[in-house]
Amino acid sequence: MQSIFVPMISSQNTSIKLNTASMESSRIAQPIGIALDRFIKNNQDEFAFASGELSQLLRDIALASKVVNREINKAGLIDIMGGMGSQNNTGDDQQKLDVLANIRFTRALAKGGEACALISEENESYTDLNNDGKYVIAIDPLDGSSNIDVNVSIGTIFSIYRRKTKVGTPISEEDILQKGSEQVAAGYILYGSSTMLVYTTGHGVNCFTYEPSLGEYFLSKDRLMMPEKGKIYSINEGSANSFPDNVKAYVQFCKDNQYTARYIGSLVADFHRNMLKGGIYIYPSTAKDPNGKLRLMYECNALAFVAEQAGGLATDGQKRILDIQPTSLHQRVPFYVGSKNMVEKAVSY
Repeated sequence: MQSIFVPMISSQNTSIKLNTASMESSRIAQPIGIALDRFIKNNQDEFAFASGELSQLLRDIALASKVVNREINKAGLIDIMGGMGSQNNTGDDQQKLDVLANIRFTRALAKGGEACALISEENESYTDLNNDGKYVIAIDPLDGSSNIDVNVSIGTIFSIYRRKTKVGTPISEEDILQKGSEQVAAGYILYGSSTMLVYTTGHGVNCFTYEPSLGEYFLSKDRLMMPEKGKIYSINEGSANSFPDNVKAYVQFCKDNQYTARYIGSLVADFHRNMLKGGIYIYPSTAKDPNGKLRLMYECNALAFVAEQAGGLATDGQKRILDIQPTSLHQRVPFYVGSKNMVEKAVSY
């Protein structure tokens, strides 16, 4: 009887082949990160009074930002560039995309149902959304909109406050004029070479990048920290002649120490760069704007909260931004924000 030879299969060779196949699969299917919705749900317990509202609020803001991002990307192809020929209630020239962004965010938050009121740069008074909502949203729908026509990065800034009066009752001034320290969440969206959503709920800062082909934000940086020291100063030196003497002295200190001047004119873009690389952003009081130009409720408070959660500081030159009690919706303040050591040095002047 003829014997049959059966070759032995080496377990080592099999292991090598399986490992090679696994490596090849990993190379082909690179992970793209955790989606915004899933991240929020996984970390819901970090949000005060958590019962699903944060997920809905951030989902509404993210949805509106996707629509605004789409409009910005096609702005040069259709007639939505340029000015409206009018000014908003704070005296800034309105751009067409300012108005469009305000409409998009208002609609998204109204339909979401979690917000009772909206404070916007584009509206004279607050907007009633839903008396059954538990939260007040303060927003600059499109910061730096004058840069739209020249294709420079712009952004959205938002703050989330928990209402103080009973749910179901009319909105009161107590709900609207809250200190920045009472924010339960805040953040910004940067529309640039990529679109990013950065937010905090008081437990660190997380950054998400928009993946347009999937229509989703994915986590790109978690627990983002601002360098304590930096070499970048951001200030509009075109107004230098009207700066207070102490600001002039600090700017000269920056020059003497060969710091780099970087000023885009879009608050979100300037802030985001300094957050990643280390730096200070300054918009001081000037002869033209003795109280500063930036608005406390929907610009400074949000970025101050983000900055502090990332290890930075924010002040009006005398007082911590988050401790200032607002007296009006469109109140302006001087603004110094950025790396801890740089802000402390500026304040020392």
